Parts: sequence; structure tokens; C-alpha cells
Amino acid sequence: MINKVVICGVDTAGLPKLTAKEMDELMRRLKAGDSEAREKFIVGNMRLVLSLVKRFWAKNANADDVFQAGCVGLIKAIDNFDLGFNVKFSTYAVPMILGEIKRYLRDGNSLRVSRSIRDTAYKILKVREGIEEKDEVATIEKIAEVMQVKEREVVYALDAISDPVSLYEPVYNKSGDTLELLDQLYDETQSDEIWTERVALREAIGRLADRERKILMLRYYEGKTQTEISAEVGISQAQVSRLEKNALAAVKKEIM
Repeated sequence: MINKVVICGVDTAGLPKLTAKEMDELMRRLKAGDSEAREKFIVGNMRLVLSLVKRFWAKNANADDVFQAGCVGLIKAIDNFDLGFNVKFSTYAVPMILGEIKRYLRDGNSLRVSRSIRDTAYKILKVREGIEEKDEVATIEKIAEVMQVKEREVVYALDAISDPVSLYEPVYNKSGDTLELLDQLYDETQSDEIWTERVALREAIGRLADRERKILMLRYYEGKTQTEISAEVGISQAQVSRLEKNALAAVKKEIM
């Protein structure tokens, strides 16, 4: 996306710049139904869209699609803008353009989130904003209390709309030595110590007699009872119990 000049067939380097006076005049004309003024106004504000699109370059999204989503937000802002608003058009348009871009990026995410959860998350964000406007700390507990929902529902909804993080996301960089998120992950089931124990266990079981080894495999890998094993192997349940006990003792002696 970076350094892209032509987006959606538009040469962004050649986009016109409108003065505040020209903007006001075109807005009055387009609100009166002038289609030519509407087109000029849209093109004249594409620089605004472009400036906001640049914020999302790190998302690695398609530049054309993000710019197009921003233009949709621009058009919605134009259609909903009222000349009676005591604000500049750009002030009014920026949140709508950003909202449309974020919606595109969210909906295009491979991790699909249900509509109901997204709606809950947006209500939570609104409540949080209201709490913070009162100069209060918007804790999970406080938000849940205001919304009259369980705290875990607040946490779940907010987590659901959070952007996924790449395992290769840099978390530390000094003197060219980059530490990635992947470097911080640790699987306790795959440590060197456990791996060594597994090798020793496999070798110890391999040294058992065929019948003892089969009993252990049926008992601990397939989860069968001693009675089921006795029927399959063709010996009594008491013999299975004795052979299992001896096999376990032999394995323990090997790996200890």
C-alpha cells in the first residue's frame, strides 16, 4: 500500500485543493441538487480520505479497497451533512470516513464475529466513553454495572472485536536485534526435559516383553479396562493385573 499513487484509478498526486470558500459554495449548490457541484465536492475532498487511509497502511490491506471504503464514508458524510451544523465539513466527515474504513477492515477479517457480539461491543464502547466523559475510570466492573451484564460478557465482546496480532509482530527492537511475539511464547508440553522423558519412556516400553507391552498400550493408550484386555489377550483378569504391575515397575526402574 505504501507509496501507491494511483488508487481506484484516481491519480492521488493530481487531486485538486479547494479553498474554504469554494467548499462552502459547492456544498450549498449540491444541497440544492446540483450534480456537477456534488461531483466536484467529492473529488475535492478525496485528499481528506487519502490522509485518513494512510493511517491504515500498517494493516497490510489492499489500498484500493480501503480508499474505496473511505470514499463511501465521504459520500455518506456529504448526504448527512446539514448546512445548519456549526462545524466544518471536514470535522463532521472524519469520524464517518474512519468508521467506514474500520468497518471494512473488520468485516474483511478472516475471524468472523457475530453481529450480536459486535453490537454488544459497540454499546460497551459507548458506555465507556460516557463514563470517561465524567472523568471516571471506565473499569470492566463499572461498565458491566452500567449495562447490567456480567463482567465476562464485557471482556468477551471487547476481545472479539480486537484486531488479531501476528506472531511475527515486533515487540522489542534495539540495535537491529528484533524480538518478535513468537519468541515470547512457550509450550510447557514441549520442553527439553519433557521431550527427554518421552524418549526414555518409549525406550523403556520397547524393552518389555511383547505381552506386557501390549497390555500397557491397551490399558493406557486405548483406555481399556483389565477385564476388556483379558478377553482380548486371552488370559485372566488377575494375570492382566499382575503383568501390568510388573510392566509398570520395570518401566519406572528404567526411567528413574
